Amino acid sequence: MDQIYLFGLSTRRSEWLANRQAVVAENIANVNTPAYKAKDIRGFSEALEATQLAMTGTNPIHLVGGGGREVAIEEQTDATWDVTHSGNSVTLEQEMLKSGEISGQFTLNASIAKAFHRFFLTSVRG
Repeated sequence: MDQIYLFGLSTRRSEWLANRQAVVAENIANVNTPAYKAKDIRGFSEALEATQLAMTGTNPIHLVGGGGREVAIEEQTDATWDVTHSGNSVTLEQEMLKSGEISGQFTLNASIAKAFHRFFLTSVRG
């Protein structure tokens, strides 16, 4: 069923959310590290536009399209809520809000995929 575009898109969104949650968790883990700069990954729509489909070649002389699933991790440029003397730009409250937002987005993504799956099974059964 991965051939259906919505399931593939849902999978990619889940991967992106998992990567973003890992970056947020790293920020939380380094909340007391001096001079640590908070990081975040670019938005899903930007990541989706930057990713190209890779063509498979059956012969070594065939051209293969570039692309991949790299995640661009960038230092966060948003203004933080607190100013620390150590130069650390991580605010625990902001990171926890991001974590809650990611959880909500993952739940929404799973609900949409589940509804489409039920719709697909209903249409196949007849």
